[in-house]
Amino acid sequence: MTNLLTGRIVIVRLIMLATMVALVGTGIAAIYAAGNPDPAESTGDPSVSASAWKKQVVYAFAGLLALFAINVIPYRVLGPASYWMYPAILLILAVLLLGKPFDIPFVPRINGTCRWLQPIPSIDIKIQPSEFCKLAYILALAWYLRFRSNYRHFRGLVGPFTLTLLAMALILMEPDLGTVILFMPILFAMLFVAGAKVKHLAIIILLGVAVSPILWGHMRPYQRMRISALLLQNAWIFEKAHEYPRLGDILAGSTTNLDKWMRDQGYHLRQSKYAIASAGLRGYGFRKGPYLTQNGSNSPWSLPEKHNDFIFAIIAHQWGFLGCLAILAMYGVIVMCGLEIAWLNTDPFARLITVGIIAMFVIAAIVNIAMTIGLMPITGLTLPFLSYGGSSLVVNMMAIGLLNNIGRGRPFTVAGRGLENMPRIAPSASN
Repeated sequence: MTNLLTGRIVIVRLIMLATMVALVGTGIAAIYAAGNPDPAESTGDPSVSASAWKKQVVYAFAGLLALFAINVIPYRVLGPASYWMYPAILLILAVLLLGKPFDIPFVPRINGTCRWLQPIPSIDIKIQPSEFCKLAYILALAWYLRFRSNYRHFRGLVGPFTLTLLAMALILMEPDLGTVILFMPILFAMLFVAGAKVKHLAIIILLGVAVSPILWGHMRPYQRMRISALLLQNAWIFEKAHEYPRLGDILAGSTTNLDKWMRDQGYHLRQSKYAIASAGLRGYGFRKGPYLTQNGSNSPWSLPEKHNDFIFAIIAHQWGFLGCLAILAMYGVIVMCGLEIAWLNTDPFARLITVGIIAMFVIAAIVNIAMTIGLMPITGLTLPFLSYGGSSLVVNMMAIGLLNNIGRGRPFTVAGRGLENMPRIAPSASN
């Protein structure tokens, strides 16, 4: 633990770690406010457990332990290990799917999904393997790509695609659409930095678009309505969906489901936008505002999942536009520190890991914030470091710890900048 801030570029890593702590602290404060509004102004029962913030504090300490632990060993050791860690997590994801047809004690079924492991059924501690799969996937993909040049040809993309689609298929069947969204952008970013041709990456995008109707056909009704809510918030589209049954079937499964939109899936989106828009420049203040103090189940200011998927709306409600800018600035600092760490390290494995982690943070933040303001479908993707949840917080803090580990390591002095031109420096690193 004492070597956390030893080594190279100490200032950059210290800024990154301090920013992470600030984000985690902001998230805990927002979760506390969601479950403990100002008693002087509150007129309704909070819809979030008053002790949720205490659990988040415990998760944060677990994340710190994981952050310290991942700095104990050299990051290069994780490369060969990723080839058994990643399949092991894929196996666990496959076991989760058995929770649907079979009653497995350690695989709880929550809202019709099997996403969690509960090692001790009598203790309410749940682990979400799909969160850990993201980090294992980045490590395995970086180790696979580190010295290869065959991804410069389209046939060479088969391996990276296979690694990606295996995880995506298993997680999609849970179902967990939010986590699935992250994998393709991470793959795209890492391949681009590794030197894949732009035209081949363009084909990847086209293939993703071509596959989307298949994904649409396998979506559950609530998932389809979440995506439809992005379109149905437009009054003209909503009216046309009523007018033309075929359009209503495409958007909602049936025209009768359209009437449920305002009080079901679309309700989250509308309330989130109102919570943000009503805050103005400075917001209502900590633990204040109608979406905190008057949020009973029958209240017009109720916002479900405000401590989790919609934590950004609650932060905006309390601290306004300036608070939103501060959150975006902190994410920007982490991204810039990550890019600096990648730039100053000539090890291709390290640089690919760093790019993958940065892509994971950027895409998750963009998707979550965009969905709270109606620019993207509601997918259930959490906001890094801020949303309530143990597995997500621990994995994100582990990712920062891994960036710190890479930053303090000594770069390869015999290697050039270009990834595809990297020499093989040791027999053990060859393919």
